[in-house]
Amino acid sequence: MRVARMTTTALDTLGRLESEAIHIFREVAGEFDRPVILFSGGKDSTLLLHLAIKAFWPAPVPFPLLHVDTGHNFDEVIEFRDRVVARHGLRLEVARVQDYIDDGRLAERPDGTRNPLQTVPLLDAITGHRFDAVFGGGRRDEERARAKERIFSLRNSFGQWEPRRQRPELWNLYNGRHRPGEHVRVFPLSNWTELDVWHYIAREGIELPSIYYAHHREVYLRDGMWLAEGPWGGPREGERLVGKTVRYRTVGDGSCTGAVESDAADIEAVIAEVAASRLTERGATRADDRLSEAAMEDRKREGYF
Repeated sequence: MRVARMTTTALDTLGRLESEAIHIFREVAGEFDRPVILFSGGKDSTLLLHLAIKAFWPAPVPFPLLHVDTGHNFDEVIEFRDRVVARHGLRLEVARVQDYIDDGRLAERPDGTRNPLQTVPLLDAITGHRFDAVFGGGRRDEERARAKERIFSLRNSFGQWEPRRQRPELWNLYNGRHRPGEHVRVFPLSNWTELDVWHYIAREGIELPSIYYAHHREVYLRDGMWLAEGPWGGPREGERLVGKTVRYRTVGDGSCTGAVESDAADIEAVIAEVAASRLTERGATRADDRLSEAAMEDRKREGYF
């Protein structure tokens, strides 16, 4: 009797990362009642959405999207966000920081930065829509507070992270149990690096907002970062606008998201630039992470990340 020989094809690194992320999406779909994907139009949330589409194709993505809008966004990113939502027929919920400022629930910070103001609108949106699983694009290589995060991160009824209540994750087994009023943050990209993200974007031909590639922009120098002029204010006295060829490694609140000088106008050049960098994108270009040594850790405990 002839025995058929089994053959296996080893997945490459990107294939393994993709498979893990798709597995996580399907686990959540089977275990939770009301998941949501955080989507800003940035590269990580765009990759997250791409993986969700793959996970459930040819059925539509069974979750809505949620954007916590600071009101200090780059026009190119908001235009891209809306175009992607329309293209895939998705439902987008928007929690606006400006609404909270207008009715007095939040106050503008003296430094004009709105990223730290996102926590309350985010938690209110989660509670109001009764979301029980919230997908985020956080990666462990970005920053120290993210490095120790679980893939399934339990949050209490106040939306806060409690280190003693986090569960071990062995053999890709995820524990989504939670009490009424609690929810779980889910990070399918936890094991990806910035370079993995760009290699996968290149492999899959994923479209991104144009500001991720080199372009000419008027910017001014503050605390070692090139910031753009916008509705968030600046430049201040003594700061001068200059024309530079720049690109953004990460996008967020325009008042604290810096550009880097770059000639990387296509994805191959971006990959070469990222491969040569010794700083993560957040460490290089996010002023809100520099507010203190534990800035992101504090925000995580409060319920933002």
